[in-house]
Amino acid sequence: MTQLPSNQVQELQELENRLDKLIEQYATIKNENNSLKTKQDALVREKAKLLEKTTLARSRVEAMITRLKAMEHGS
Repeated sequence: MTQLPSNQVQELQELENRLDKLIEQYATIKNENNSLKTKQDALVREKAKLLEKTTLARSRVEAMITRLKAMEHGS
């Protein structure tokens, strides 16, 4: 088996360390991305619910205004 010169061994070790760091960073970013996607999905659902509630409230207020106007004209 052929021995590598010490500078090549050191370069390979440095490369291995850099790859390990990149793998760790990738895993961290992947987890963060998944977390952000989950939060985004929850916010999208919450927004839809709030829009639905707003539409319902607007309809109720408009109906009340219509009834008040009708009562005003009926008096």
